[in-house]
Amino acid sequence: MQLLLAAVVVLPLVGALAALLPAPPGLKGKNPDQAVLRHGVTVTGAVLAAAIALSVGFDHDHPARMQATTDISWIPALDIRIHLGVDGISLPLVVLTALLTFLCALYSYFHMPTGPSPKAFVALLLTLEAGTLATFAVLDLMLFFLAFEMVLIPMYFLIARWGGRGKQAAAWKFILYTLLGSVVMLLGLLLIGVKSGTFDMVALATDNGPKAQLSHTVQVLAVLAVGIGLAVKSPLWPLHSWLPDAHTAAPTVGSVLLAGVLLKMGTYGFVRIALPITPEGMQTFAPYLAALAAIGIIYGSLACLALVRKGAKGDLKRLIAYSSVGHMGFVLLGIASMTPTGVNGALFANIAHGLITGLLFFLVGALKDRYGSTDLDTLAGSTGAALYGRAPRFGGLLAFAAVASLGIPGLAGFWGEMLAMFGAFQPAPGLSRPAFLTFMVLAGLGTLLTAAYLLLVVRRVCMGGTPHLAPTAPLGTADPAAEDPSGQSAPAPAIPDIARYEYAAWTPLAVLTVLAGLWPAALLGLTDPAVQQLLGGGK
Repeated sequence: MQLLLAAVVVLPLVGALAALLPAPPGLKGKNPDQAVLRHGVTVTGAVLAAAIALSVGFDHDHPARMQATTDISWIPALDIRIHLGVDGISLPLVVLTALLTFLCALYSYFHMPTGPSPKAFVALLLTLEAGTLATFAVLDLMLFFLAFEMVLIPMYFLIARWGGRGKQAAAWKFILYTLLGSVVMLLGLLLIGVKSGTFDMVALATDNGPKAQLSHTVQVLAVLAVGIGLAVKSPLWPLHSWLPDAHTAAPTVGSVLLAGVLLKMGTYGFVRIALPITPEGMQTFAPYLAALAAIGIIYGSLACLALVRKGAKGDLKRLIAYSSVGHMGFVLLGIASMTPTGVNGALFANIAHGLITGLLFFLVGALKDRYGSTDLDTLAGSTGAALYGRAPRFGGLLAFAAVASLGIPGLAGFWGEMLAMFGAFQPAPGLSRPAFLTFMVLAGLGTLLTAAYLLLVVRRVCMGGTPHLAPTAPLGTADPAAEDPSGQSAPAPAIPDIARYEYAAWTPLAVLTVLAGLWPAALLGLTDPAVQQLLGGGK
């Protein structure tokens, strides 16, 4: 188990270095580009296999206990250790990261985004995976910070070199926001380490450990500093403005990983660091965190409604990005309740959002490849894009992902949001119940607004009258009333339905969305004992 977890963290980094080397003669395939893309699929597949083996070997009867641990002294003078381990909170995120990265590598093998050499692309993708997996596996505050920062440069270059229109500005906005937040977060982590005498996250999480040396003032300052860095990555309104630009400009796989994995790093930090290590400081800021989360839910939904209306020239990728602001608001609301119910809901919503929004970004990226645009007015024309009639499997899967995202019972999106609102209904002792009831009502209103804009997306993109386009007109841009020279309306050319490689990349996400919705106990059975121990001061 120790070797498996070490392999999960280290193998992507080794694979990234190997991707930059010339391919051995027997493994070049048709060309060097194909060889390096196949290398990416192989390495991410091996990491996913190791993560699944780690999950199978995990002691599911004791998910609150740190397992597969490695604890080696690294910098003795500062008491910084290479301390790795997983419990019921981090294991699902490790598996989700390995799965999404493998699916992105598989998708890129068949549909490489336009840009520079695939060598650099694969190396950056694997470096990004290594940093994300390390963030969820390390148990030392300084290592957490290093892993947290490790993902910034790969994502910057994925956006700046392989992105679409406005990629340079979006990449700079992403890096500046996240770096500035990280500088403040580092000060908070150093404050915790200096005042407690250790950076060990497991020791700090126990009531009778070094945490006892942290005064109320120190905890408040630490939560303020650490929380800013985590809030930027989450993203919490109003620190979210980098996200829509980054998603709109990023290549498809960049958007999938940004939404499915990177946003989880911020919320995971709240659960792993802020809640157990600085509970008094967290209680001080919990009402403000909940208020901003509730505002984010409403704001994200209203922004999506503005983008989806006719004539708004709304971009579908940008709309999904704003929906992430709302969905992550539910995660932060659950965390702010400081109750087992709310935190379990937040962790469940994290996984559900990774599956559903990852699938949505895959689909929107494929829609852009087929139409050449993700502008809703261009896609829908005057009657609707009618995907149900023109590419029925594609249209059906897009409608499924949209319905899952709005939180319908029986699919993964329902349980996390419901539990987060239950947590707000009865927050932890010491928190104002009337205030949290107000936040719960706002979140409930957000679910209605979410249903409204997602159903409008389905109506405009999947439904509509059978369009008639001139045979030579670019798809999605011609006048629906155009006629051919004989005076008869010409039927629109068909667009490709789901290809086999797309089935391979998207089916696991759809299946897991259904399974998590029908069998939530599989995930809650892992997280609940660990959350109970975390909130109980290690007891």
